[in-house]
Formats: sequence, structure tokens, C-alpha cells
Amino acid sequence: MYGKRQCFRWLISGRVQGVGFRWFVVSQAEQFGIAGWTRNLPDGRVEVVGSGAATALAEFERAIGQGPRISRVENVEKVDCPPEVAEYKSFHIR
Repeated sequence: MYGKRQCFRWLISGRVQGVGFRWFVVSQAEQFGIAGWTRNLPDGRVEVVGSGAATALAEFERAIGQGPRISRVENVEKVDCPPEVAEYKSFHIR
């Protein structure tokens, strides 16, 4: 991975729980070399925190914005993460 690492937090809403969305996120993170984590939230959204190179994060964001075929992403909110969060070494489900 080249370039400065960046970190973002995404909140994804729609039909994103019970459809394999988190496993999809993990596979996309591995494909694009993203480190971080994902989890279901009590309000029905999925939270994703990821760090990596800017170009990899852009591809990752595009993929999670579509989700797996069975899901339906209605909204994606994105915010920056504190720099210390960018120190993740792998990606996992919480």
C-alpha cells in the first residue's frame, strides 16, 4: 500500500443487517488492503471503520455503498477518524 494512510467511519443504513453485509465488508476490506472493523448497530445500521491508502479507501467506499446483491443500501454517512485509529493492522467483525 502506497501513500499516507487515511481513516474513515461509515454508517450504512437500509437493508444491511441479516443479509451478510458485514461479511461482504470484510471481503472487500481484504481485497483493497483496508484495516479496521465493522459491526451491527442496535438501530439497524452497520458501522464500518477503515484505514488505508486514499485510492484503496475510495474503491472500498464504492463497494460498501453498493453492498452484496441481497442488501439494499439507502444511505452512507462518512466522517474522518482520529489519526490513532489508522493504526489497525487487520480487518474484523466486532
